[in-house]
Amino acid sequence: MNVSELVKEYDPENQFSVLKNSFEQIEFVKNNIIDLSSVNISKISNVVITGLGGSAIGGDLFKNFASNDFPLPIIVNRNYSLPKFINESTLVIISSYSGNTEETIAALEEAYKKCTYIICLTTGGKIEQFATEKKLNVVKLKKGYQPRFALFSNVFTLIKVFGIIGLIPKQDEFIDSAIKLFKQRGESLSADDNSALKKAEKLLGFIPFIYAVEGFNEAAGLRLKGEFNENSKLLAYYNVFPELNHNEIVGWETFNPSQFNAKVILLNDVDYQDRIKKRIDVTSELIRKTGAEIITISSNLNTFKERLFDIVYFGDWVSYYLALLRKKDPSEIDNIYYLKDQLSKYL
Repeated sequence: MNVSELVKEYDPENQFSVLKNSFEQIEFVKNNIIDLSSVNISKISNVVITGLGGSAIGGDLFKNFASNDFPLPIIVNRNYSLPKFINESTLVIISSYSGNTEETIAALEEAYKKCTYIICLTTGGKIEQFATEKKLNVVKLKKGYQPRFALFSNVFTLIKVFGIIGLIPKQDEFIDSAIKLFKQRGESLSADDNSALKKAEKLLGFIPFIYAVEGFNEAAGLRLKGEFNENSKLLAYYNVFPELNHNEIVGWETFNPSQFNAKVILLNDVDYQDRIKKRIDVTSELIRKTGAEIITISSNLNTFKERLFDIVYFGDWVSYYLALLRKKDPSEIDNIYYLKDQLSKYL
């Protein structure tokens, strides 16, 4: 299928170019000078990353990325308020691409009253203004994107920030390898009849059920769900092993493909625990007996960290192409704008 014709017809804001050049976001992070000398990790006992949407998923992805390195409890918060346990020993990362997310602004104001260490990740807006007035740490993100398309600016900034302050080893070599990877994948996944486009073609007319593994790559699954929602304008469902084996697996007993068009997207990895692999095998057998198709997304790269970002980037492309195949503009998010407009009337 001719990619350029699809892009020309259904992508007026040229998110195709944004996706293809995602490596530029990582290059920006690599070259971004960040001073966090005021942060004393010896006085930090836990970490909260607070944000919404595209500014929160980076926190989830970082947690998967650093699962074997991070020495402290870390949670991602998606709300106006922060967890009750926060105190002067909590490091709060304020994540808002626009700097104007109302929930995150409220969380910042609360954090300022209770916490000693705050780092704001943003391109500007009210959050940068507040942080500048209060002399808080601000790390600037690369401008010019819709928040969900700025994921790699966000998550690689988190990787660099936590390396600078010493909560994980510095990841300079990985960042360099990621730039190379994204350049290569950007070329291959933007070509005609590429593998992401073929996956999208299989999903046309179906609701995707995305299955990942808790504590391993659940952030990639959640990211893919959100991308189907925003880019493809499509409802999507998401769950994780082993939890789904204790509830959702029973729902497949009455699944009828003639009544509900659904396909499963399984995020697979060679390093899953043996018991998880067995659970996936048995669950897949039960699903296939219903007549539902299982589409596998995986990566053959050497390290888990590389494979994690490889499948996230691939999933972004799948959701993008599915938007075009559904004759939808991947940039359009009218319902979100409508909601914000309605909320603004009650300030």
